[in-house]
Order: sequence, then structure tokens, then C-alpha cells
Amino acid sequence: MKKELFDFLTTDLQFIKGVGPVLAARFDEVLSGRRVIDFLLHRPSYVRARDVTECITDATPGDVVTVPLLVKSHRAGRVFRGRRIPTQILCNDKMGNAVTVQFFNANFLDYWLKKLPVGQWRMVSGKLEKSTRPTINHPEFIEEMQNADRIPSAQVIYPAGEGLTQKTFASVRDQIFGALADKISADEDARLIEFFDALRHVHFAASDADLAPQSEYMVKLAYWELLAQQSAIVISRRNRQNTKNRRIPRTKKYDLMEKFNSALPFEMTGAQARTLNEIFDDMSGDIPMMRLVQGDVGSGKTIVAMAAAVKMAESGEQTAFLAPTDTLAQQHFAKLKPMCDKIGIVCDILTGRDKGAARREKLISLRSGRTRVVIGTHALFSTDVEYKDLGLVIIDEQHRFGVSQREALRAKGANPDMLALSATPIPRTLSMTIYGDMDISIINEKPAGRIPIKTTKLSAARMAELIVRIKAQVDNGAKVFWVCPLVEGTETTDMSAAQARYDELKKYFPTTGLVHGQMDKKQRDRIMAEFADDNSGMQILVATTVIEVGIDVPRATIIVIENAERFGLAALHQLRGRVGRGNLQSYCILVFGRNASEDGLKRLEILCETDDGFVIAEQDLMMRGTGELLGTRQSGWINYHFVNYREHRDLFRLATSAARDMDTIDEWTRDLMYIFDRGATINA
Repeated sequence: MKKELFDFLTTDLQFIKGVGPVLAARFDEVLSGRRVIDFLLHRPSYVRARDVTECITDATPGDVVTVPLLVKSHRAGRVFRGRRIPTQILCNDKMGNAVTVQFFNANFLDYWLKKLPVGQWRMVSGKLEKSTRPTINHPEFIEEMQNADRIPSAQVIYPAGEGLTQKTFASVRDQIFGALADKISADEDARLIEFFDALRHVHFAASDADLAPQSEYMVKLAYWELLAQQSAIVISRRNRQNTKNRRIPRTKKYDLMEKFNSALPFEMTGAQARTLNEIFDDMSGDIPMMRLVQGDVGSGKTIVAMAAAVKMAESGEQTAFLAPTDTLAQQHFAKLKPMCDKIGIVCDILTGRDKGAARREKLISLRSGRTRVVIGTHALFSTDVEYKDLGLVIIDEQHRFGVSQREALRAKGANPDMLALSATPIPRTLSMTIYGDMDISIINEKPAGRIPIKTTKLSAARMAELIVRIKAQVDNGAKVFWVCPLVEGTETTDMSAAQARYDELKKYFPTTGLVHGQMDKKQRDRIMAEFADDNSGMQILVATTVIEVGIDVPRATIIVIENAERFGLAALHQLRGRVGRGNLQSYCILVFGRNASEDGLKRLEILCETDDGFVIAEQDLMMRGTGELLGTRQSGWINYHFVNYREHRDLFRLATSAARDMDTIDEWTRDLMYIFDRGATINA
């Protein structure tokens, strides 16, 4: 790949015309990156046809229509008796039928009135809503008649986020592909040119058939993505097998495991013991350990990781325990620090919050080797962090860290062992493909005495009844999670919003708390900590899915999930895992809306029937395929962009075979690895 093309692909989106730092930050949330290549790998979901009609009565409510309208009058929006009345633009189509164009955001009133001046014809395109008269709310396109051809007859629709419109996506897409035409020179590898041509066909799809898993260009992109991944796996495994461990055999300097076992307030399950034996065998071998521990919610992965850290400390080496968030790092520290104190191991925490003298003191302790176990976030691999003898890297929720981040931490030591933890159970056949460079251990038993969570589904029509039942439980001291899919509601959705539910529940439970992803992180952490405090008065926490992982409140015994039919199985299972963490009976109530789909209700039935994460993962795979399972935050699996496991199984085999047959990596495969961020830092 030529340097000019590479530099363009890694350009920050804020430097694309019309984007800037604010929109780039919003793109980052949706794309999980803010480079040009991150945008190119963001696949449209479907194609929306925009049929032109001259008579609004020919269209059906729910259709997306493009219709010429004569603007007759304006009615400015206002608030009347506490109710917001939208701005209305009253129009007629060419047959004289009345059509209302509505806007709910009064801040842009002058803008819309200028776009739709009285007495002028405009071509308007948007979704036709059900109402007393034909209505289009917030049309996506408004053009003067001579510019009507600017409205696309077919529009690709991207998965978007707050503050990002489809017009913004289309504008950025057009600029990127326009620039690509100038950046790709004729002497580029023909396969690379073919790759970008396939991307163009996907981003400018003419119909849903072009985005289907088995369409010509989707198959090409899926294969190349798998080839990049499998090549990285093969190279990683070869490099590891050719790398000798630091100092073999390790010399036992301290007797710590006996103290650790004596300090445990419970006996480990058979699955935990089996996993520990596999870990200890790896740690005593000639090749650096690269092991993934899969375990269901509450299966005891953390204590297994702690045992590995103690084993490492016996030889005088250090362990770095990497967590994806401050909250999770703090919770691990609160759990593991008391045990380390009993054993006689210095345990510390290092996050981005540590500043000044306190941070310098922690860094000195790490550099001297006094600190044997350090728990933290990305701060653990900051430039100024040095370890005396880093022997083990533990990565929790490992899917949240890219290759470069994992390698940056490993680079702090001399080929340290790596232990990755995943709370998202993955079917074995799939995990062997996704994590082919790692050995896999599975903890498939729950600790003794853990009471199964009782899961039920309930219609939203019975909400009043549910609140009465919750009040009885709260009066008896229960703590309750209440999860909503949205932060704030909109006019165009019937999904529950956390803010509205919080306002409603405050009438019955004055100490209710609220957390969501749009809040300041410090404020969010403070509210979560207050809810977790047994001595606080907060008994109900209304939240979005920010509580999906990393929240441990043993006294929380009830979780209510609204619009549960809209969540994936993996997400529901993770959310359910926020309760049942103590020795009390816990409950999960799955509230479904009146428009719940058949598939949505089927997912709820599965949750009600089993709490086995591996069974749920298999069902999720059969229902959706990894085209949806993989690469979404709710599932926590690898970030595939074009691959659908159910539809592309043959491609998995082909890509795996091709990668294993390679003696040396060629430039084309190296380019693919960089493009898909698969093993980009591996010295191939």
C-alpha cells in the first residue's frame, strides 16, 4: 500500500470537510474509531427506496415518499397547557390533497420556514405517518423543484447515533470515495484496487440484494476480512511458538499458594480447579502462555485470575490486571486487595485518575518491584509506566481491547504470559476460529450455593401492577436495577426512555437514581457507587445498558428490563447477571411492548427457560448468526464488519486454510491486516 493511500485511510474524520471535532467524536461512538478506514468498514444496514408520487393518497402510512408540495401556510410551534405543539407547514400535493409537514424542534424554526416558503413548490421526501391527515415528520430531504434530482431514488441507511443524520453519512461517504479515486494509483496491487471497488459497491448499494451476505461484493469483503484475521492468528501462534519464556524454569521464592487457598472463604468448583491446572501448566512451559478463560456470568473467573497472579508472585514476578473501565478496575481492586493483604502481596491500582505525587509513588513502587499486582485501565501501559519484572498480563473483558493495546501492555515485560477473560460464552466451534491463536479454558460451573435467578416475562400493559410488586420488595430492603433501551424518548419511537421512567418512579421511590452514557463519567460513577453502598438510601437505579458489565451489587436482587424484546440474547443474559450475585433469591423481569416481534418473544422464552450462558450463546448463534452477534457492543464478540458466520461458513474454512498454507506473508495480506486492524503490530 502506497504511503499516500495509507495516510489517507488513517486520517482523522474531523479533517473531512463538514465534520470537525464534535461530529468526529460522535462518529467515534458509532464506528468505534474515527479514522477514514473506520468509516469505510461501517457497513450500511439496508437500502431505502424513495418512490416519487404526485398524489399522496397513492402512498401507504409508513412508506417513505418523495412528493412535490405547494406550501400554503405556516403554524409556529408553541407550548399549550404544558403540551408542546409542533411547528406545522400546511401544504397541498398536485391533486390538491392536504399534507402536513411537522417539526418538533423549535430551535430551527426560522431555518425550516426559509426552506419551505409560502407559495412555493418544494420536493419533500420523508416517512408518511399515520394521522388525521397525511403527515411527514422531519423530512429528510427538502429541495427546490429544479434540484429535485439531488434526492436519491435509493438511499443506503447506516447504523447511526445521536447527532448523526443519514445526510451526514452520505456527505462524508461521497467525499471519502471522491478522494479515494485520486489516492489509488494505477500501480497499486490489483487486489487492493478490487477491494476498494467492492467497498464502493456496498456503500453505494442500489438495493438490499447488494447488501445480502451472499452478494458478490459482500462475499469478497467477508473472505478478505477472514483472511486478515486468520493470517494474524497464524502469525501470532508461530511467533509465540518460536519465543522462549523469560527464565525457565521459574524459581519458587515464596510460599504463597497455601496462604491463598487458606484465605479463600469457599472451595473452588471442579471447572475452576481444572482451569487453574491448565494455567499453571502453561506458566511452567517453554512458550509464553496465551490462554483465554471463558466463563458465564458469576462463574468465578476473577478468583482464577487472582490465583494465577499469586502463582506468579511466588517467583517474584509482577502481574498487571487490565480492566476496560475505571468502575470495573475499582471493583476488582476492592475485591482482591484484602486478599492480597492477607497473603502478604502488595496490590495497587493505577488509572487515569491518578495524578501528581500519588501517581509518582505508585510508579516508583512498580519500578522497584515492590508492587506485585497492579490493577488498572489503559494507564497500565502508559509511556511512563515501568515494571521491574512483568511476568503475567491479565486482560478482563478482552474483546474491548484491540491488538495494539494488548501488545503495548505485553511490551512492558519480556514476553510475559497472557491470560484473557471473557464473560461472553461463545460456542466452542466458533471460539476456536475467533481465538485460534489462544488456548481456551471453559469454566462451566457456578459456585456452590448460588441460587438460580427466577426469570419471567411481563407485558408492558401490566406496568402499574409491576410497580406495586416492586414497592413491596423495596419496602423489604431490596435493591432494584431498572433498565431502559433509550436515554430520552422521541416522537417516532415507542421504546421506553430512562429519563421518563426515572421521573415516573421518583413519584413512588424518592431515592431513585439515574445513570446513562450521556452523563459525565464522574457523576455516573458516583451514582453507581452510591447505589452499591449498603448504607445508602438509594434502592432503585434506572439505567441504560451502561450497567451491562462491571457492576457488582450483591444486595441487588431484582432487575427489570423494559422493551426486552429489542435486546439480543447475549445482552439480556449479561444484564440479568447484574443480580443473583449474593446468597438471596433474585428475579429478572423482562417487560415486552405491544409491538413485540415473534423473534423478540422467542428470545425472552429462551431466557426464561435457561440461565446457561453457553446454551444461550448457541441459541443466539442459530437465531441471528454472527453477522449481528459479532462486532456489536451488546454481544462482546469480535468486531466483524462483513462476516456472517451462518452464511459464510465455507469462507471460514477457505480463509483458515489459505492462512495456514502461507510460508511468508505477502504485501496484500499485510495490507488487509492493517485495514481490518488484525494483528497490525505483529512483527510478520
